Amino acid sequence: MASDDVASSAKAKYLQIADDLAAQIKSGALAPGSAVPSETELMQRYSVASGTVRKAIAELRTSQLIETHHGRGSFVRSRPPVQRKSSDRFRRAHRNAGKAAYLAEAEVSGGTPSVTVLFVGPTEAPAEIADRLSVRAGTQVLARKRRYFRDGVPTEEATSYLPWDVVKDIPEMFAENPGGGGIYARLEERGYQLAEFTETVRARLATKPETAALALSPGSPVIHLVRDAITSEGRVVEVCDTVMAADQFVLDYRFAAKD
Repeated sequence: MASDDVASSAKAKYLQIADDLAAQIKSGALAPGSAVPSETELMQRYSVASGTVRKAIAELRTSQLIETHHGRGSFVRSRPPVQRKSSDRFRRAHRNAGKAAYLAEAEVSGGTPSVTVLFVGPTEAPAEIADRLSVRAGTQVLARKRRYFRDGVPTEEATSYLPWDVVKDIPEMFAENPGGGGIYARLEERGYQLAEFTETVRARLATKPETAALALSPGSPVIHLVRDAITSEGRVVEVCDTVMAADQFVLDYRFAAKD
């Protein structure tokens, strides 16, 4: 058989497996929250190699029908992904109400959100972050690293970098919990009026540390989002470097049409 025919046959097989499992999920035969048959079970059932099964499982993850947790296996998705509305999440009204963006979004999508603070303290600015903050690479900045969860499952990890001269006299910035409305509220209280946010988004495969941190399967995709918080005077006062489990989020943007 020609190599193209072999590849076509292999693709048809993993798509057949994915279609069969998708039909079981949609019919309720595989209920929300239930375990997907193991790799070994599926290999035996369909008489295929492990690689074919993994491609079928990846297809279901891409379709957001299942979610895979490292060391536990794959499960039928029991809740929708977090709808991340960038046009709404940073409204000043939310900060004034003491709401943190991720917690509010996760609650709306269903599930119990939580956050673990991994590190708060001085660090040297990496080159890309330094460039965004308009400082030299290696300049001391404040880093705030967090891991976010929904129903106990890690969904994203984010590190905020803030200029030292901006935060050094704001004691709440050095606390694990900076208070209602988060760090943006504390910045605005000190006169750093936020006027604009810019985001750079790309999709890629998770690194080994990210796979472990977010309990992902090897080769899982992530969304890598870097955001600048810019004041009315044009200064970037925070850069937030975020890695998100791609199957846990839908990014929703709204912007005006311009001439």
